[in-house]
Amino acid sequence: MADQSTVGILDEFQTEFSEFWRRLPNKGFFLALLACWLGLFQFFGNATLGYVDTPSLFSWMINSYTARDLDGNLQDDSMGMWVPLLVLGLIWWKQKELVAQPLKLWGPGLLVVVCGMGLHLVGYFIQQPRLSIVALLTGIYGLMGMAWGREWMRKIFFPFFLLVFLIPFSTLIEPITFPLRLIAARIVEWICQELLLLNVLREGTMLRDGAGHYQYDVAGPCSGIRSLMAVGLMATVGSFVFFKQWRRRAVLFALVIPLAVVGNVLRLMSIIIAAKIWGQSWGNWVHEGGPGGIFSLLPYVPAIFGLIYVGQWMEEKKPEPTKPA
Repeated sequence: MADQSTVGILDEFQTEFSEFWRRLPNKGFFLALLACWLGLFQFFGNATLGYVDTPSLFSWMINSYTARDLDGNLQDDSMGMWVPLLVLGLIWWKQKELVAQPLKLWGPGLLVVVCGMGLHLVGYFIQQPRLSIVALLTGIYGLMGMAWGREWMRKIFFPFFLLVFLIPFSTLIEPITFPLRLIAARIVEWICQELLLLNVLREGTMLRDGAGHYQYDVAGPCSGIRSLMAVGLMATVGSFVFFKQWRRRAVLFALVIPLAVVGNVLRLMSIIIAAKIWGQSWGNWVHEGGPGGIFSLLPYVPAIFGLIYVGQWMEEKKPEPTKPA
């Protein structure tokens, strides 16, 4: 039965994709321009050859996503590898709405492409690949406008906007992550001392047992940067999918940092409690993720349930039809 269901889903997807592709005009025009645009960033996309020895912006991006720390763990920008799949899924979710628009060639889209070219020239000469990523996305957005019109650009702004998470942010937001480290350490210290009556001392971002049984530094990966990016992505998706009013979307965006802090406090508390009961080796085991990496998911639990709860609380209710007299 499972195999038959899978085959049925694949057949349905193939049928819908064929219909979508048939109704999409100017495909050759768009693909030819897209190939030229991507070729520019493949051969003249990266000028920082002293750091990543490749002229390709795409290779520079992959290097950022797959970089590992001294312990062999993926660093904080690894989420960028999965963002394109999410965006493609959301585009497919809106595919019927997209092809229902009056799709036609639209000359002003060229202005957006020119803006993308200008951004890339600036980014290339000042050796800022992140600016070139913005230029790459701007140009693709403009090419879609040229091929399919202004309404297409308006309808696809979300989810296309989510591609901004392709930009490696980890080294840019240290002014945010360092205060998060201090906040998480202070909250854990207060909970342990005032609520749990545990002798946990804090020195800056270092948490240690008064008896010297364990000590942990709330380092960069525990500062919330990874969960901050993931929670930010979840909040962006939820706000655009479920709400049309920017006021409601702003509420979800405002929850990103608090939920990231709460999630990391939960993870730090689990490490401290494990170390307090069974010793630092057990705390290290929880810190490394435990069985199957399940403990590494703790920072996302408050974020997921928090966003769901607030989203339901703010849910846009449709007016009930008035009963006839």
